[in-house]
Order: sequence, then structure tokens, then C-alpha cells
Amino acid sequence: MEMIKIPNTDLLVSRLIYGCMRIGGDWNSFDYSNEHKKYVYSLLDVLMESGINFYDHADIYTNGKSERLFGEYLKERKISRDKVIIQSKCGIRRKDDPEKGLVGRYDFSKDYIISSVENILKRLQTDYLDILLLHRPDLLCEPEEVVETFNYLKNKGMVRYFGVSNHTPLQIELLQKYLSFKLITNQIEISLQNYGVFEQEITFNNIKMQQFNTYDILNYCRLNDISIQAWSPLGKGFINNDQTKQELKNYLNELAEKYNSSIDAIQIAFLLRHPAKIQPVLGSTNLERIKELLKSIEIKLKREEWYKIFTLARGEAIP
Repeated sequence: MEMIKIPNTDLLVSRLIYGCMRIGGDWNSFDYSNEHKKYVYSLLDVLMESGINFYDHADIYTNGKSERLFGEYLKERKISRDKVIIQSKCGIRRKDDPEKGLVGRYDFSKDYIISSVENILKRLQTDYLDILLLHRPDLLCEPEEVVETFNYLKNKGMVRYFGVSNHTPLQIELLQKYLSFKLITNQIEISLQNYGVFEQEITFNNIKMQQFNTYDILNYCRLNDISIQAWSPLGKGFINNDQTKQELKNYLNELAEKYNSSIDAIQIAFLLRHPAKIQPVLGSTNLERIKELLKSIEIKLKREEWYKIFTLARGEAIP
């Protein structure tokens, strides 16, 4: 497994991240069966043995069951805490939280973040998180309050490093203005379905850019040594459902045969090939699919192959 060091930290992490959103099972239940637990343990065993040491969580994933199951796994498998990098996210409050009738919203208040982290640590059965991310931008964010909260969590030893998810450059700048330490990560959606971060690099002054946001988040993060994580790197399986992408699918199949892999692994390899050292967050709970995705780390796409994939994804030649 390829390992990289996250800038401004002492964290040596696997290039691939495993996203634990689905390991807790059904979102509508409050527990999981022994059979489900056994299966997830076998999945995590494969990931650990492959060299993946970076695991992504969020307080809302399956209503906390994903974190609870992962914590049980570490304890029962007697895995030393310093052998894994644990990241979690907070800030999203679902509807009816904490009482019936309240709408879904984002919450970066000090009390809520601290309460979230305390509960995350309890479910994971650990004393600290390696990284805490703010899940989605809170429109009512008071940056001074967030920074006060981060300082509290850091001084208490509850969180080592901080980052964000789905944030624009200016939203990051606003938080960073008040911080005495660096935000280290931004987790954003990138895939062959959602390729706007690449598109804006070549069409920023073209009317086509009206389809995409105009924030150059990719280069902003690179310039500021903020690591980039890609959530939903397979576009929720769009390649098998979008009939307009048949030519792309055919070419991915051609490359999969060439590299003795799968079309999903080629899509992950596409992200890995970019010099920004994007870290794809794998989220499948299908054991055989995960084994195929792990092959992506060995695939080194040629420049011509990368550009052909990108051209077919966008549906027209580059300018």
C-alpha cells in the first residue's frame, strides 16, 4: 500500500481511505445482528491486511452504529490505537434532532461540536480522534466560536488535527484567519460523474463553466498544503446506470482488461493519477468489490489514457 504524509502533521497514512458510512447497516434500526457484525469484521480484516490504516467516519453514519461497530472491532481484534488513523465528521443535524418537528440543519456551535466529539469518542472507545472534519458548511457559522471550540478539543487531547468537508476556499480562509494551526484536509466529491474540479482548470473563462462552481478548490488546497479526499469516487455507481456513458464504459472495460482489474478500479486509478495526490474514500461493503478496488493502487495510467477517460466523461474533446 502506498503511504503518504499529510502536510503539517506527523500522520503517515494510506493513499486509500476506507469510508465507514455503511458498515453500521440499516439507517432505520438501532442495532446490528451478529451475522452482520461478523461480515463487517471480515471486511475490515481484509482492509487492515491490505495496509489501509485510514478510516473515515461521521457522527450521523447509520445513527452512530458505524462508529460503535468499528470501536468494537478494534477492541475485540486487539488492534493498537496507534496503528490506525481515525477521522470523523460532525456538524450535520438531521430532522427531528433532538425533538420532533425540527428541520435538518448544520450546527457549528461550540456546545454541539463538543457534545458530538464526546459521543464519537465514546462510540469508538478511544480517547482521541486523529482528525475531525466539519461535515458541511454552516451558514450561521461564527468562525471565532469554531476556533474556540477547536482549541478546547485540541488542548484537552480529544482531537489532534482539524479539517473540513465540502468547503470552498473562502470558507476555509475565514476559519483559518482565526486559527493558530493549519486546517489540514478538505473532503469533497470527485468522480468521473462529478468532475468539476478538473473541468474548471481548462474552461474557467468559457460559458461552459456556468455548469460548475467557480471556486478553484483543487489548486487552492495544493497551494495551502491541504490534503484532498474524494468522497463518492465512483459516483454512486453511475457508470452502470447512465446510458449516455456507454463509450466511457467500453473504454474503462478495455483498460480493466489491460491492467487485469475492474472498471471500478480504473476509476479510482484515474483519481490516484492526478498530481494533487487525491485520496479516494472507498465506501463499498462488498468484500469482493473491495478486493478489486485495492488493485487500483498498482495501476499507473498513462497520460494519454487519463485524458481519454476525462474526454469521454465530459462528452466532448477538451478545448
